[in-house]
Amino acid sequence: MAVTVRYLGHAAFVIEADGKQVVIDPFLTGNPLAAAKPEELSPVAILVTHAHNDHVGDAVAISKRTKAPIIATFELGSYLASQGAEAIPANHGGTVKFDGGSAKLVPAWHTSTYGDTFAAPGVPAGFVVRFGGKVLYFAGDTCLFGDMALIGEEGLDLAVLPIGDHFTMGPADAVRAVKLLKPRVVIPCHYNTFPPIQQDPHAFKRDVEAQTEAVCVVLAPGEQYTLA
Repeated sequence: MAVTVRYLGHAAFVIEADGKQVVIDPFLTGNPLAAAKPEELSPVAILVTHAHNDHVGDAVAISKRTKAPIIATFELGSYLASQGAEAIPANHGGTVKFDGGSAKLVPAWHTSTYGDTFAAPGVPAGFVVRFGGKVLYFAGDTCLFGDMALIGEEGLDLAVLPIGDHFTMGPADAVRAVKLLKPRVVIPCHYNTFPPIQQDPHAFKRDVEAQTEAVCVVLAPGEQYTLA
């Protein structure tokens, strides 16, 4: 089955298969590159990697409207539930089933705070998503770490990796991550939204395809790729 991956800007994605939609890190309101409005999305599940505002984004509002559960680490999921969202709190190593697929929480090296008071509900995560017969890895915000090799053993059809530097790994470390993960396809994210994370994704694409066997697909906000 084909899975359509649509980039909404920054680190926000929508994946679709078999008439079902999953949203990842839906930072849309306040995102200068946002390619969709929250009310346009009708997911069966919402995956949130960590508590920073540029990843939680509109997750609570979308969940309240659609009743889609937010899957996140335990403390963050519990906090978002207290804000009125449907939520399934989980933790690293755990797999949560949703309508049409599943999401396994895996480590990410980053921080995780929410709001202007810097409340710290839990730790960050990435997701290995099984959906539409494909295996997709959303790294969230992270630096390079050696256990990406273990994540690669999941047999990844797609890896979505941050390349912005400053707050996450930059392009050079992201290429090293591709070497560990060994996905068929790579899509970069978390770049060019704000001045500190300006990058050339096409240079990243050239380096990935010169140094690994992966195909790198650069998507502008609003564009999509079909993973056959």
